Amino acid sequence: MLKLSILDQSPVSSGFTHSEALQQTLALAQLADRLGYTRFWVSEHHNSAGLAGSSPEVLISTLAARTSRIRLGSGGVLLPHYSAYKVAENFRMLEALYPGRIDLGIGRAPGGTPHTAKALRGVSADLFEGLERFPAQVTDLLRFLTDSVEPGHVFEGIRATPLVASMPQVWLLGSTGQSGVYASQAGAAFCFAHFINGAGGQHAVRSYRSSFQPSALNVVPQATVCIYVLCAETTAEAEELATSVDLRILQMEKGEFTGVKSPKEAAEYTYSDWDQTRVRDNRSRMIVGNPGQVREQILRLAESYGVDEVMVVAGGHQVETRLRTVELLAEAFELSHQHSYVI
Repeated sequence: MLKLSILDQSPVSSGFTHSEALQQTLALAQLADRLGYTRFWVSEHHNSAGLAGSSPEVLISTLAARTSRIRLGSGGVLLPHYSAYKVAENFRMLEALYPGRIDLGIGRAPGGTPHTAKALRGVSADLFEGLERFPAQVTDLLRFLTDSVEPGHVFEGIRATPLVASMPQVWLLGSTGQSGVYASQAGAAFCFAHFINGAGGQHAVRSYRSSFQPSALNVVPQATVCIYVLCAETTAEAEELATSVDLRILQMEKGEFTGVKSPKEAAEYTYSDWDQTRVRDNRSRMIVGNPGQVREQILRLAESYGVDEVMVVAGGHQVETRLRTVELLAEAFELSHQHSYVI
């Protein structure tokens, strides 16, 4: 049976504050927890007027305290900005507090402008050097999480605390095949961001599976795919509400990170011919429709990727729209009748 999970970016819709956006994320997590979703991840973005989630570790701790059984994770921690040791300790702390419920998803994207990246790493830091160090950082992170720093290593004798018997599940996230390569080499799970790149994901996942190297993390490969979803009672309603997501994706492509506009604002927006082409093309990154249509499209997507879990980014201007998508999906896939949350 197909498992469903959620990635939430804490989007700031027009007319709302960052604090309200974070409360909306909490409401989504609590609903997903009640309805039988497998996991709930939060993202990391910086210096953005349109996205409030800058610190997934802190947000995860709050979500875990306010939910009871759903897995909570990062989608993802932007490892090039940080010390692998500190990331290991942050997530060991979460695992110690909420054993068996924590996912550590890591990515290599900057999560903001190059100028913002310098503020995160220090003004003298080089963005490209950080990306080149990413594979070594992943290796160091896994050393600390598995207590396997070898004798003679520069970090010999250093352990990540608190010391716990279990460990968070490690995922590598990406919108290209390169992240899949890193995941296969590390023996980590892999999540392809179809909501960022609607082309090539199936090949990336197949390559990940074929080159997967078993490790202390996973004996067999584990993959999922993440896509924008907007579901409403009728197709017409879903299409109208989805205009907010269409415009948001378009504006992000144009470097305009101002948050989610309402359907009324989207209708009043002046679209060039290029804009209209991009909106049509970007529908490859979205699933929109009534419950029956959305269920069928999600099943087809999962089959094309060869995965047994799909992660959704619930779109829409109002939090009620996103909550309703989560409810309708749970009904369409009968999540309350599955034990998809048993890991």
